Amino acid sequence: MKVVLVTGGAGEIGSAICRKFAENGYSVIATYNSNSAKAEKLAEELNAVSEDLIRHSSLVVRHSIFHAPTTDAPKVADLKAFVAEKYGKLDVLVNNAGITTPVPHDDLEGLTDEWIDKIMQTNFRGSFAMVRATKELLEKGSEESNESSLIVNISSIAGISGIGSNVAYCASKAAMDSMTRSLARVLAPKIRVVSVSPGFVEGEYTKIFDPKFLQNQMDNTPLGRFATGFDVANAVYALATSLIFSTGTVITVDGGRLLK
Repeated sequence: MKVVLVTGGAGEIGSAICRKFAENGYSVIATYNSNSAKAEKLAEELNAVSEDLIRHSSLVVRHSIFHAPTTDAPKVADLKAFVAEKYGKLDVLVNNAGITTPVPHDDLEGLTDEWIDKIMQTNFRGSFAMVRATKELLEKGSEESNESSLIVNISSIAGISGIGSNVAYCASKAAMDSMTRSLARVLAPKIRVVSVSPGFVEGEYTKIFDPKFLQNQMDNTPLGRFATGFDVANAVYALATSLIFSTGTVITVDGGRLLK
């Protein structure tokens, strides 16, 4: 049984990642922060996806949802204990949970200290906290499979381009990419660490931006569209199953946006 843990699993990108792994026989643990209704719906969808797999094979698949904001240390500790007891190991951790708010980059007063702290705590510190909490479980996964386990940090091309919802968001994603390189060096060979870096991802998230800004971004994307959650999910799954000699690098899923 292969096991994947996806933080922020009920969101646009997170749910697509969860479905991709469930479709391919993984047991999925999806964490959520506040939207329990979305998380419950995701659990139903994952169980439905896996019904045929279980019926027509000897696979043992067990999906779970768990309330664990990544900035809440006691909840993260509870999550670690839950995974250890129910699954005994992890093969993949996907740090997908993140937050932002739109603030023009030239509005220095508009980007408050409160929002800077919230963004950095969730996007960077929360991701690091999850790595720290699950390291031993990932090492057990590596020992059981005799191959490296995987951590995927969902960052953003904003961390490279400096263009994004606000200055702190861009900085937080750059921090995630830097963390990827640092941890890939020290956690090898048992654990690989890779950033998957999307451009704009079509869905609820894009609705917070001005339509003119979004059109400009699309016009400057060589492949002529935004990414979907499934584009990101396919990249994460490929890293887990095909690109197994990659670590400490950033995989962009941006349709060529960084080329312009």
